[in-house]
Amino acid sequence: MPDARPLIGAHCAGGIRTALTRAQEIGAECLQIFASAPQMWRAPNHKPEDVQAFVDGCKAVGLGPVFLHSVYLLNLASPNPDNVAKSVQSIKDHLAWADKLCAEGLVIHIGSAGKEEYQVAEDRVVAALRKLLDEIDGKAWLLLETCAGQGTTIGRSFAELGRIIDRLEGHPRLGVCLDTCHVFAAGYALHEVDGVERMLAELDQQVGLDRLRCVHANDSKGAFGSNVDRHDNVGQGRIGLEPFARLVARPELRDIPFILEVPGFDDEGPDRPNIETMKRLRTQGSVP
Repeated sequence: MPDARPLIGAHCAGGIRTALTRAQEIGAECLQIFASAPQMWRAPNHKPEDVQAFVDGCKAVGLGPVFLHSVYLLNLASPNPDNVAKSVQSIKDHLAWADKLCAEGLVIHIGSAGKEEYQVAEDRVVAALRKLLDEIDGKAWLLLETCAGQGTTIGRSFAELGRIIDRLEGHPRLGVCLDTCHVFAAGYALHEVDGVERMLAELDQQVGLDRLRCVHANDSKGAFGSNVDRHDNVGQGRIGLEPFARLVARPELRDIPFILEVPGFDDEGPDRPNIETMKRLRTQGSVP
């Protein structure tokens, strides 16, 4: 299929030193990486020669766009000011590295309201993001990821994400990352006949499709509406193959990269069988 779109890629472990090799091994066309250990607050720190090798390597093999994923510790809604400050600093550090690594954006999890009222938590998120956005330079997008709705996490609906973006005056560097497992678990009925179309219509209404910069293409081990965030291999979970076929066939998504964050058939992360499944669906446009 000439000029087939969208691009199909994966989150590859190993950071900038080994992720490119892994991406090529599994046939990925675009890439997401951690720029630093995701379980720690430590800021990224890479040698200039490693950065140049990564950027040049991606260009040489035509791999891209590239995205960074934030550390897991972020919580912009935390009632602890120290945690919020650390979260803001981490995002600033990673956005700076996104520019150095020629990445299109940084994907973040917004955080959780904990025991507080949602509105109080949202106010804190907006205040933290406003401060952050006022202080950064560069071009990389800051991408708010949809969540599965577990506990009191923020971002379980497009309405929540859209309201946060609106309260920040529609800042031009704010975008969205749609995770298929997460939205399915949060109650978006991708498995129904017109579920993909209804989801995209709501995304466009509440956020705007122009702010969608990437899709995390993951099946779900959890049931529809379960709020369980457990990824499965494409076509092996509760979503099934057909919704992914409809997603990659949507004309409004033809230029949106699809990033796999699946366990892999050997439980070693995204692999060639998952990539090939998505490429087959992209070529066929429907499930045979």
